[in-house]
Amino acid sequence: MRETVLFNVVLVLWLVLAAVTFCALFFITAPYGRFTREGWGPKINRIWGWIVMEMPSPLLMIVFFILGGRFSDPVPIVFLLLWEGHYIYRTFLFPFRMRGDRRHMTLLTVLLGVLFNLGNGYLNGAWLFVLSPDYTLGWFKDPRFIAGILLFLTGLAIHVHSDNILRSLRAPGESGYKVPQGGLFTHVSSANYFGEILEWAGWAIATWSPAGLVFFIWTAANLVPRAWSNHRWYRSHFPDYPMERKALIPFVL
Repeated sequence: MRETVLFNVVLVLWLVLAAVTFCALFFITAPYGRFTREGWGPKINRIWGWIVMEMPSPLLMIVFFILGGRFSDPVPIVFLLLWEGHYIYRTFLFPFRMRGDRRHMTLLTVLLGVLFNLGNGYLNGAWLFVLSPDYTLGWFKDPRFIAGILLFLTGLAIHVHSDNILRSLRAPGESGYKVPQGGLFTHVSSANYFGEILEWAGWAIATWSPAGLVFFIWTAANLVPRAWSNHRWYRSHFPDYPMERKALIPFVL
């Protein structure tokens, strides 16, 4: 009972914080990547900062899997594998593949990232392995599961492919920014963000859970303003930037 109360309190607070963050990020651009700037406190190594920032999500999900004891339930195990697959890429592969001349990130960015991943890791792990009704084998045939998994995998493929396009813009040791071309970058400035939003929309549908829904909302609250900032940056720095290209959603936004 106490676990349910704690879960609901965190869920509501997390929704409120997502709304505040969404509004704030349209006025204050988070200081990482191309928007890194002085005046935001101490910095640490970019690779290790990224690993520390992402680590809570995969660790918490494994902790809740062990504590929940649902070792023979195949549906939650599938969700665990999808979650860990995403975060193995984000935590242990992506940071070592980044290129550019920036070798550090602000400690504040790392701490905010840790908070983000702690909240989402707790909510999704607690729901899947402690609080949710049992997902029966019939869930594998449910249209919500099938549609959600397809959307998740499509988003993951777009996400990884877009990251590869961005990485290929620079040769090893090269710095500076170029206009990305190919893939969904033909239509939007932040194809990688679009892919990640699709992933967590699929997750919310496949799990059909309040935790999944809030994670999707948080992802959009974080990435929609960031995509808009990226779009304006490209247009201000490249006079020949394609005018038909949208910020985030092809042909729409």
